[in-house]
Amino acid sequence: MDFLQLFQRNLVVMGMANRRSVASAVAKTLRDAGANVLYVFKDGALLQKNRPLIGEETPAVTCDVSSEEELAALPMKIAAFFPRIDGLVHSIAFANYSEGMLPFHDIARQDFLQATDISCFSLIRVCHYLKDLFAPDASIVTISISATRMASESYGYMAPVKAALDSSVVFLAKSLSTKISPDIRVNAVGASPLKTNSSAGIPGYVDSFLYAEKATMRHRALLTEEVANVVAFLVSPRSSGITAQTIITDAGMSCNYFDKQLLHPQ
Repeated sequence: MDFLQLFQRNLVVMGMANRRSVASAVAKTLRDAGANVLYVFKDGALLQKNRPLIGEETPAVTCDVSSEEELAALPMKIAAFFPRIDGLVHSIAFANYSEGMLPFHDIARQDFLQATDISCFSLIRVCHYLKDLFAPDASIVTISISATRMASESYGYMAPVKAALDSSVVFLAKSLSTKISPDIRVNAVGASPLKTNSSAGIPGYVDSFLYAEKATMRHRALLTEEVANVVAFLVSPRSSGITAQTIITDAGMSCNYFDKQLLHPQ
């Protein structure tokens, strides 16, 4: 039974880096549901590295979202495979932590602006360039975080950037539904800490991940596959009544900071 009604829908997934990426889990879930998935990788080297994972015949193109020229070329690349896009998953984020985790007030301007450009503004520009390919009921989903007002030092300046992303979701939902089609939807999945290769490179992240695991109501970490399941629902017609929202997906972590096991660790 095709409950999610994803069979043969054309879905674009951006941001896969390796098999542990959120985008990888999302694409697998969508393909398992019978969707046609097209991958967008940052560059040719990353595409070739992941070819064995996605399959030789699977549609895949490249786009460095920090390049306006490559963004402008993206619609033609996608249109060669998909004349219509039923859904878009934006799972792209970057922050430069090469100097370690600096105090927030010491962040370099270029690092903050680069993170905002790649992690937030890229969603806006992608929607701008792909707007003519979107189906009337297209669903756009991006990956955010579960708490942008939690001052986690181990996440650095990405929380303010993700806050901008959450706000952009609302404004995109309004503008696309007003100017393109009233049934186009834009949402975000606000995930708590996940075990991915990219997050493992953030200084101090492991300690935060282990704490977050204890803080969930089930005392088990959120799985990437669980985030993918929420994305699949949001990109499907079954979530037609949901737009301009960030769906918090954290296994209850944000409501469980006074758990007895946290207050009185063994």
